[in-house]
Amino acid sequence: MENLEEQRDCLESPLIPQSQQGFAKDEILGEVKKQLLLAGPLVSVNFLVFALQLISVMFVGHLGKLPLSGASMATSFASVTGFSLLRGMASALDTFCGQSFGAKQYHMLGIHLQGSLLVLLTASIPLAFIWTNAPSILLFFGQDLEIAAEAGKYARFMLPSIFGFAIQECHIRFLQAQNNVVPMMIISGFTTLLHILVCWILVFKSGLGNKGAALANAFSYWTNALLLVLYVRTSPSCKKTWTGYSMEAFYGILKFLKLSIPSAIMLSTRSSNELGAGRPRAARLAICVTLLMVVTEGTLMGTVMISGRKYWGYLYSKDEQVVKYVGQMLLLIAASHLIDGIQSVLTGVARGCGWQKIGAWINLGAYHLIGTPCSVVLAFVYHLGGEGLWTGLIVALFVQAICLAIVTLNIKWEEEAKKAVNRATNSWGAMLS
Repeated sequence: MENLEEQRDCLESPLIPQSQQGFAKDEILGEVKKQLLLAGPLVSVNFLVFALQLISVMFVGHLGKLPLSGASMATSFASVTGFSLLRGMASALDTFCGQSFGAKQYHMLGIHLQGSLLVLLTASIPLAFIWTNAPSILLFFGQDLEIAAEAGKYARFMLPSIFGFAIQECHIRFLQAQNNVVPMMIISGFTTLLHILVCWILVFKSGLGNKGAALANAFSYWTNALLLVLYVRTSPSCKKTWTGYSMEAFYGILKFLKLSIPSAIMLSTRSSNELGAGRPRAARLAICVTLLMVVTEGTLMGTVMISGRKYWGYLYSKDEQVVKYVGQMLLLIAASHLIDGIQSVLTGVARGCGWQKIGAWINLGAYHLIGTPCSVVLAFVYHLGGEGLWTGLIVALFVQAICLAIVTLNIKWEEEAKKAVNRATNSWGAMLS
């Protein structure tokens, strides 16, 4: 526990005196240390949360081609129509909680958390109805009848997941803003290990097949959510930030929606912390170091993906066609992973500054005006299939990254720091007015 507190103190401490100009070697190394202390556990948490669906699909893949196709389609459908939207809405807490924590307005974090839970759980209800009608929606968009039926069955059994996921995401953002990431990593690791056992029992031993994998997802998301809730309510580390339920959470729901809806369309903790604390120079350094680390990670992971592309497919299926296709796609996935990492950092900068609307317009333009037409032309006019669709995505990511880079280069950091401090020190109902 002492080690954990030392790490948090390191992350919270002012890194750079306001008056200095330029970045010295010690300053850069200090920021790298902070980023690794925060990013290492966060990367693990995000991977472990993503791995829940991945593990389920891997189990289903050994039941045959049709169950694999149905589970993969349902997972993609659920991500697009549910999980991604909720994750985007929850990211509004990056601004609210991040800047409040940086300004030492600790009690406001609990109020923001309660408001976000109200919004996300309410939003989950219509999303659940969409999942219920997944077969009809997939058929409307021209999906094969058998695959649509199989995907619909999987999506319906996964319905409880969406509510557990909403609770989980709000608590992850709440803890992330406090740089309290190690407990999340431990909880997510435990849940993922348990998920493997639950999947094995429900898919193979109970005879439920792919329905069992969907139920395992629901079980694991709720397990993760409840463990996070228990930690926040009982841990001394959250004593200042969780002070109990408050009616004040209701007052700022419209303000939360003002950021959460553009955030959902957008689909940085460090930058928002530093801005909230009134340290614009430290925020700039945090972004530069993060970009360097992301490029390094993207290059390394791309190398791993490409070097093992002939073998990764066997994790999902023994079918040679599937394995070969996975190998072909991994070349494009490696490229998109690198570019996506860069745009994710720049998107985090926009969120940290409270610029969700600008980010939303950039994302809409990049994906719908440029990326989608490219995908359609390459996939259906030039008959490149899935490779054409993914190439269109890469084009969209590239345009998005360029536009966000231009925005970031034109940020007036001193002004943004003042705005962040004002947001954080005002009450929940007065924010962003």
